[in-house]
Amino acid sequence: MQHPAERSPLGKSSAYIATYSPEQLFPISRAPKWAELGLSADTLPYHGVDIWNCYELSWLLPSGKPVVAIGEFSIPADSPNIIESKSFKLYLNSLNQSVFDSRDALAKVLTYDLSAAAGKPVGVRLRTLDEVAQEGVVPPAGQCIDELDVSIEHYDSPRAQLLSCDPEHQTQEWVHSHLLKSNCPVTGQPDWGTVIIGYRGAALDRGSLLAYLVSFRQHADFHEQCVERIFLDLQRLLQPEWLTVQARYVRRGGLDINPCRSTRSESPDNGRLVRQ
Repeated sequence: MQHPAERSPLGKSSAYIATYSPEQLFPISRAPKWAELGLSADTLPYHGVDIWNCYELSWLLPSGKPVVAIGEFSIPADSPNIIESKSFKLYLNSLNQSVFDSRDALAKVLTYDLSAAAGKPVGVRLRTLDEVAQEGVVPPAGQCIDELDVSIEHYDSPRAQLLSCDPEHQTQEWVHSHLLKSNCPVTGQPDWGTVIIGYRGAALDRGSLLAYLVSFRQHADFHEQCVERIFLDLQRLLQPEWLTVQARYVRRGGLDINPCRSTRSESPDNGRLVRQ
C-alpha cells in the first residue's frame, strides 16, 4: 500500500522557489495512522503538540534588507493533518526573497498558512538569534538509561512485549534515552532522537524500556507516530496516573520536530538539546 507521503515532494528532486509559495505545503492526514494504532479523532487518549523549530528562516524588509530569525511552530496533536517535512522546508524557503513589512506581518502569514494545512490553529513564534542563544542548551529531564548493561536482539519493529514493570511497586519518575532511532517511511533516511518519559504508576523495568526503544531502530514511520506508539504501549502496560512521552529529534534541512503526548494538558518545554 502506498504511503500518503509518496505523493509529497519527499524523496524527489524539487525546485527551490525563493518567493512566497504557500502551495508548497503538503498536508498528510493523521487518520490512517490513528486507525493503525486503534485510535480515531474522537478517542485520542492524550493531549499533545508537535513543536517544530526552524533554523533557516529569512525574508526581506521593504528596504530590501534580509532578516534572519528562528521560528517555533506548535501543531496540535489532534489536528487532522501533519505537514510533510520537505514541503514545510520548501514553503519556508519560498520566503527568502519575499518582502514583509515586519516580523509580526510574517507571523500572521505563517499562522494562516500553517493552520490551513494542519486543519487547526498553529502557534507561531519568531525569535531573534540572541533570544535563542541566551537560552543555551539544556539537559533532558530525568535519569539517562543508556548505560544499562542489557542484551539487545531486536531492531526491526517496535516490540511492546519487551516492556515489563512491577505492579506492586508504584513510583513517579522521569527517564530519558538518546538511543531512539527510526527511519523515514519514504526515503529510508535515519531519524535520530532523544526520548523523555515521565509517569506515575507501576515501576518500569528500565532495561526492558531500553530494549523496547532500541527495537524502533529499523522501524519506518514518522516522528509523530513513533511517539504515539511509545505512549500507547506504556499506557497499556503501566495504567499510570499520568504519563508523558516527548521526543526531541535531530534537525534535518534546518528543521527539528519534537512531538509530545501526555495525559496532562500543560505545554512541554522546548529547550534545545545538545544534538539539536
